[in-house]
Amino acid sequence: MHSFVLNLFDATHELRIAGVTSFVGEDASGYFGVKPNHARFMTTLVFGLARFSLGADDWQYLALPDAVIYFNNNELTISTRHFLIDTDIERISVLLEQQLITEEENLHATRESLHRMEQAIFKRMLALKRKIVWQA
Repeated sequence: MHSFVLNLFDATHELRIAGVTSFVGEDASGYFGVKPNHARFMTTLVFGLARFSLGADDWQYLALPDAVIYFNNNELTISTRHFLIDTDIERISVLLEQQLITEEENLHATRESLHRMEQAIFKRMLALKRKIVWQA
């Protein structure tokens, strides 16, 4: 049976999986599949689940918060901030949902922090303006 290599890279580690027979992912245009000896291909995956097969019914699920994929010379390379792999779709779906909630909370906290910094800078600029006007 023909197969290809899946290379996964995120911010903290990398994983190389040989013997992959199929990959299914989703980009902005919808779902697509990659089989061994596919033509050179590059796209960006949307936030969600992809899956790959190591045999007839041996599917593994891959949770990704966006990713860039590149297929060339029978190797599929996926680069992302973070990924999770599991054979149980229910379990990985819960993990993906938790990851989405955590990212949303972090984004909200970052926005709040930026807002506080903007306010502090604005107050400081007003204080400097008053000081310059007072000295003149």
